[in-house]
Amino acid sequence: MPFGRKLFQREQRSLFGEILDWMLTPLLILWPVSLILTWLVAQNIAGRPFDHALELQVRALAQHLKLQSPGPRGNTRFDPPMPARTLLHADATDTLHFQVLGAQGEFLSGDPDFPPPPPLESHEGIARPGLEPGVVQLHNDEFEGTPVRIAYLWIALAPMPFSDGAPAAGSPLALVQVAETLDKRSQLAAEIIKSVMLPQFAILPLAVLLVWLALAQAIRPLDHLAGNIRARAPDDLSPLETRAVPLEVAPLVTSMNELLTRLTESIAAQKRFLADAAHQLKTPLAGLRMQADLAQRHDASTENLRQSLQQIVRASTNATHTVNQLLALARAEGSGAALAQQPCDLAQITMDTLREVVPLALEKHLDIGYDGPVPGTPIAQLDGNPTLLKELVRNLLDNAIKYTPSTPERPGVITARVLSDPFGQVLLLQVEDSGPGVPEAERGLIFQPFYRALGTQADGSGLGLSIAQEIARQHQARIEVEDLHPGQHSPGARFTVRFAVRKSLAS
Repeated sequence: MPFGRKLFQREQRSLFGEILDWMLTPLLILWPVSLILTWLVAQNIAGRPFDHALELQVRALAQHLKLQSPGPRGNTRFDPPMPARTLLHADATDTLHFQVLGAQGEFLSGDPDFPPPPPLESHEGIARPGLEPGVVQLHNDEFEGTPVRIAYLWIALAPMPFSDGAPAAGSPLALVQVAETLDKRSQLAAEIIKSVMLPQFAILPLAVLLVWLALAQAIRPLDHLAGNIRARAPDDLSPLETRAVPLEVAPLVTSMNELLTRLTESIAAQKRFLADAAHQLKTPLAGLRMQADLAQRHDASTENLRQSLQQIVRASTNATHTVNQLLALARAEGSGAALAQQPCDLAQITMDTLREVVPLALEKHLDIGYDGPVPGTPIAQLDGNPTLLKELVRNLLDNAIKYTPSTPERPGVITARVLSDPFGQVLLLQVEDSGPGVPEAERGLIFQPFYRALGTQADGSGLGLSIAQEIARQHQARIEVEDLHPGQHSPGARFTVRFAVRKSLAS
């Protein structure tokens, strides 16, 4: 970071200061621009009456020009009734100069070193005097090193034919010029500038103060909102009121309310987890204590001691399984938006999980198998979290193993299947069993935590399907359950998880 930027960079930006800067900066920039424009306008306004006076003075002098003899070579005579400078009504502020030239360009009166009129461009591009008889024209020039304003008038002394608005060639034209210094104009312009600018010097600080007060009043709702938040109790996570805040702040308050909602849900999930853990561990821990007390009786036989130890092993196994299930549920519920996704092979995950549960299935004499594409097939690819996906498959298989009756004579059948629908861009995971199925009335209940179907003797915490549903939700998937063989005595159950895959993977 450059040194200058580090030197002037503030640690924390001020919204009040930034808005004030953006409001005052244009004002401070436009103020000198306004002064310059006012000066130019004042110069123009101050010059108009003096220009009009110059025109009248030029015409007053022109009235005393006469042509003594007719024709283009006639002599011109300038005969004012009084001295010309008296006729011009000169004052003590500005100095007046004049010049009168006859029809032949001869000098008649005034100042001989008077600057000539500016040339005009003809249609052919040749410079020539501005021959516009009877029209007073004005321009700025210098006379004897002093800036002056000059009015000049070409006068046609004899009636001659005209063409295209200009005298015909050979018409005798005389020239009258009057120049005036610019002191009165500057004084009048200065008076105008003072009358306009001086109030601005008082108005500008007042405008800055009013802007500051208005901005302080405008951001007061933010201070009020901050005060309401600070005054809240630590456990008050209710949404903030959005109707009392400005429209520009409403999106911020809405985002804060969404954050409060997510925080409330997270705290509720933590409380629910603690309550569920305490509830589910109470029974196995009580069983462990009871069996330990029975084993410590002085009259306990070896057989009683062996049975107590077996019960202790079984209770500790159930407690361990319950703790693992609770941790899996908490992990699934807490992954949320932070779910780390990567390309996953659903076929590989299903087969690996299936191998892990084969010993448990063999203990119950179950026929368990896999049906679907081999690992590495593109149609079995999806984006997800491999750890959670494996937990999903494991819970569905555990549920099928627990609730599928099986004997050596009539073994139960469990099949894990992966299917792909490239046209519907859906990847299916199915777990089928030959058990008693799920009654339609209970299909909405089995995914609730700790729910167990009545009349079953299988061990379990009732968390497996709840964990599976939460993991599916984290992957924007859904779980459906239906009878495998509708209408039969043991219809079996088919759990189907539908994953949406990207178009690139589906193709």
